[in-house]
Order: sequence, then structure tokens, then C-alpha cells
Amino acid sequence: MGYLSHRVRPDQIKPGDHIYTWRTAFTYSHHGIYVGENKVIHFTAPETDKTGSGWNFSSGFPSSCLNSVDSGCSLPISGPSCAHDSCVDTYTCGYQHSGSGVIISCLNCFIGSGSLYLYEYNVNKFVHVSKLRGGTCTMAPSDPPEDVINRAIYLWRNGFGKYNVVRNNCEDFALYCKTGLLVTGKPTTGSSGQVNSLVNEPMKAIFSSAIPKIMFRATGPVAATITVGMYCWNRYSSDIGIRDDVDKIHVEHVQFFRGG
Repeated sequence: MGYLSHRVRPDQIKPGDHIYTWRTAFTYSHHGIYVGENKVIHFTAPETDKTGSGWNFSSGFPSSCLNSVDSGCSLPISGPSCAHDSCVDTYTCGYQHSGSGVIISCLNCFIGSGSLYLYEYNVNKFVHVSKLRGGTCTMAPSDPPEDVINRAIYLWRNGFGKYNVVRNNCEDFALYCKTGLLVTGKPTTGSSGQVNSLVNEPMKAIFSSAIPKIMFRATGPVAATITVGMYCWNRYSSDIGIRDDVDKIHVEHVQFFRGG
């Protein structure tokens, strides 16, 4: 995996990895947790749901399997369901528990017509700031793979609250599964680096008075440098790895913070 691109091959990912794929000509990315056996658990917006925004960071893929030959989907087993909490072999690609926006699909359906990318954790601040796009890495460390997978499966069965493109989207879901961290209180945005790089209101308020005075006299390369600097600082200051409004939340208590 190179510095400028996080692109990987399917055979390079491991259970517990946070993966993503770009949609609509790199306009936005969709995120999920790879749980092994060609299966991905991810958070989506219902087709009829109104997210309150023109954006839609949901999956954009059909619920039926795109490739029934090598998708790796397990068929439903006969008899009682498996008693193990970590078992995901009971259901087929596209299965979604009633009332939950969390879905399990095969890797092929998750990727769709795009490519596969690996989200990076525990990066240093210089690497984080230098990234061209938000929603590709975080300074927060990842928990062990078994914890990540257990959270993803629990939330697949019990839900991750109501999907909201700004405060509770697919990247928020994957970040929580990897770290156990949630933005608490009444945030204007969630932990998504993709969203915070564009619409983080607290940072807008900080810069609203000072920056116009600077840019009034700045043109060309100077103005461009200021704009890029604001963008990078906005992403850095809102990263889940350094912000002070996040807490480690047990997976069984997630619904309390996610409003049901």
C-alpha cells in the first residue's frame, strides 16, 4: 500500500480490517468492516430514508449478490442458528436484521464496480495532515481484530441507530468498530473524517472572523495556501484520535448514544 493510495487487492486484507471503496467518480467513499470469508459488515441508509442532505454515503449496491460463483457467500444452514456470537455463516449476502441499517454482504457486492482501499490507523500527525482526502486514515489506534469483529457482528444484529449522513454514517460505524470510540453529547458532526473535512461547524466558527481578514489581502498562491491549510487543520483538529469529546463506549450501550 503506497503513500498516496491506500488501494489493496482482496487477498491482502485481513479479518478486522476497515475497508472502503470510492463511489461516483471518487465523489464519496463507502466504508465497512471485513469479517473474513469474503464477508463485509457495513452501515447503510435505507432507500426510503431522508438523510437531510444531498449527499448519500450509503452503499449504492444491490441487495442481491453480484457474483454467485466466487462471492464466498454462505448458504443458510438448516436447523437452529449457530450459538456462537461470532458466527456469520447463517445468512446469505445482503441479509439485514429487521430495523437495522447494518448489513452483511459479500466482498464483491461491497466493492461493486470500484476498487478496494484499506483505511489506516495510528498514523502520525504529519502523515494525517498531508493526506489529500479526508476519510482515509486516523491518528486513533485500532483495537485487536477480535474486538473489531465482535462489535461489527453485534451491531449487525442490533443496529447502529438511525443513519444520518453528517452525524452517523458508514465511516462512523467502521471507526467505532475499530476503536470503540464515539463522539458523545450533541455533536454537529460525528467522527467521519470524510464529513469533518467539509462541514465541521466548530472549526468554521473559529476561522470565520480571522481568515477573511487575511484572505482579503491574499490572492493567487497565498490564498490557495491559506485554503489548503484550513482544510488540513480542519481534518486534523476533528480527528477522532485527538478530539476531546469522544469516549470509549461498550457496544451494548451504543444504542443509548445513537438514539435507538
